[in-house]
Amino acid sequence: MSDWKFMARQLTRNPLSLMGIIIIVFFVIIAIFAPLIAPTPEGHRDAYMIPRDGYSATPQPPSEEHRFGTTQGQYDIFYGVIWGTRSAFHVGLVVIGVVLAIGILLGSVAGYFGGVLDEVIMRITDIFMAFPGLILAMAIVAVLGPSLRSVMIALTVVAWPSYARLIRGDILQVREEDFIEASRGLGASSGRVIIRHALPNAIYPTLVMASLDIGAIVLAASALSFLGLGAPEGYADWGQLTSFARNWIVGPPGNPLKYWYAVTIPGLFILFFVLGWNLLGDAFRDILDPRLARR
Repeated sequence: MSDWKFMARQLTRNPLSLMGIIIIVFFVIIAIFAPLIAPTPEGHRDAYMIPRDGYSATPQPPSEEHRFGTTQGQYDIFYGVIWGTRSAFHVGLVVIGVVLAIGILLGSVAGYFGGVLDEVIMRITDIFMAFPGLILAMAIVAVLGPSLRSVMIALTVVAWPSYARLIRGDILQVREEDFIEASRGLGASSGRVIIRHALPNAIYPTLVMASLDIGAIVLAASALSFLGLGAPEGYADWGQLTSFARNWIVGPPGNPLKYWYAVTIPGLFILFFVLGWNLLGDAFRDILDPRLARR
């Protein structure tokens, strides 16, 4: 119980960390209650496909029928950003979960056993890290075909090498500790030593990095959708909503902010989602880093 009290104290002592928690909880509530906040119209087969009110290319301002207005193609912005919250959590959590599994597995094996196995794994990670991340992701999506699934695969391929290198470095430090040598001396298998002793003492920096990267993953997915490489047209995705607004960032002469809602509202959802995870990552760092915990 004392550990939980310590974590609660660390979370609440920093106003910015507390703000990050509040922001993420806000988005979690939106994602859970999306069917109540933005009900799916009758006869609509896929809840993630944004309902549209015509085919005009000109966005329409907020109204009683469309609370946040409509974007290019008359897609309802309110429905898109609410259900897009679920899409953001799906992309961020699934990609980070898979990346963590791959990175921890390969990094632990490379760091603990060393030798040829370490060289092979690290040289493979070097090859992947030699390419600019977004460009490599774009190439992978182009090969697989534009879709949300392709975006998630591409971001997983781009992100795992950093996690493998980070956990490998921490395992290299931990494996020389006395308690690791004691476990080996007692006859524990390599797998048991890694899982029960090495990883619990080396994984904290990786978990902090993961909490910070959820927002970055969603931001990268939005960028790919903005470029037309993400979800199909009309899918509830923040990046695609901003893509619909690209031609309406500046309004006609004399009224440059006429279509402000088309780009501002999806952009604010992306901004605060990423900000919340960044602040939450700082909170985890404060809790898990013993040097900061002593302050």
